[in-house]
Amino acid sequence: MNAMTTGAEAFLGRFEGLRAQLPGGRTDWVAALRADAAAQFRAQGLPGRRVEAWRYTDLSPVAALGFTEALTLAEERPALPAARAPWRAVFVDGRFAAGLSSLPPGLAARSLAADLDAARGLLGALAEPLPLVALNTMLFEDGLFLEVPAGAEGGTLELLSIASHTQEAQKGRPIAFHPRHLIRIGQGARLTLIETSLGPAAAAYLHNPVFEIAVAQGAQLTHVRLQQEGRAGFQLCTVLAAVEAGGTYDNFTLNAGGRLVRNEIHAALRGPRAACHMNGAQLVADGQHADTTTFLDHAAPDCASRQTYKTVLAGRSRGVFQGKILVRQAAQRTDGYQMNQALLLSEEAEIDAKPQLEIYADDVKCSHGATVGALDEAQLFYLRARGIPAATARAMLVEAFLSEAIEGVQDEAARAALDDAISGWWQREGA
Repeated sequence: MNAMTTGAEAFLGRFEGLRAQLPGGRTDWVAALRADAAAQFRAQGLPGRRVEAWRYTDLSPVAALGFTEALTLAEERPALPAARAPWRAVFVDGRFAAGLSSLPPGLAARSLAADLDAARGLLGALAEPLPLVALNTMLFEDGLFLEVPAGAEGGTLELLSIASHTQEAQKGRPIAFHPRHLIRIGQGARLTLIETSLGPAAAAYLHNPVFEIAVAQGAQLTHVRLQQEGRAGFQLCTVLAAVEAGGTYDNFTLNAGGRLVRNEIHAALRGPRAACHMNGAQLVADGQHADTTTFLDHAAPDCASRQTYKTVLAGRSRGVFQGKILVRQAAQRTDGYQMNQALLLSEEAEIDAKPQLEIYADDVKCSHGATVGALDEAQLFYLRARGIPAATARAMLVEAFLSEAIEGVQDEAARAALDDAISGWWQREGA
């Protein structure tokens, strides 16, 4: 029995032992949903590198750690970073922390575990047959349940996830948590969601969140993700988004932490003139692995999509970008663009890039590309010749490289958070 099989059996064993204790575990429809997910996960297991979508990312370190499940909040009250929005939903080890949160009164924002009955028919509605989504479905304990009413100006909400299981880590029992976030933006409504993930520097843990996002006709969701997990932590995030006619889903993800992380986004443009922007940056230091995998489904005519991802790699690190655009036969007059660029700061760094187009319509404008390179020595010399120290010159060039990816982030608080994370990473890892 290999490590991947053993890891899958361990998760399934924990599900069988905990299924009655999990939120909604005794409710018929939730129990059936979890049981179906467990059957799917049992059939698929943890994906190995023979699975094409996981060819470049090895999950055997996850399988080998033997994670336990966190069914209660950590005893300690974690220190919170400064708020980045007027309202904040805080999750500690995957559970909603009401005492640390302040939710907007005008929006239906609450703990999923506390209102599961209201999620009937919504939970799992966008789920894809993916093994990590199945793992999340069978073991999720909580999540953000957010419904923005039609026509509402939802403003900005921060979703803060903290891994704070110091006591469990000291006992040698790394934990896993699988939050399930349901977000529905009503017709013509608007919201900016700033999501931050943090964790202890040395503790191993698994954060396996799944987002189900529905953007109604003419609505707009700006989703800024700042991943700063601890260096020994794992994050495997899946975003499932459906955008109706005239709606916009705008996603920016900065991967700047974790031992092994995967940012996987599946977005479907379901109605005419829908739009999706998926941009991001990966800052990958020595010993880290960062994977961005996207799938964009153009299912309706007159839709537009833009993707720009930048990766900076230092030391012995590995980055992955896999991006696929599917244009269905009905999606005439599609306008799609995809670009991935990597900057190698070390001869030991590695990047794997696989952009893809699959087009069945005949009236489209689609392009994609990928570039890999090092810092321009001529530019470095130019800066050094004007008295700029080497570390500062390198930082300036890296920030210039990343500027195209982040320039589309309009929210000031989100942009400031991204700038701080980039400069902080460079001071720790890149100099």
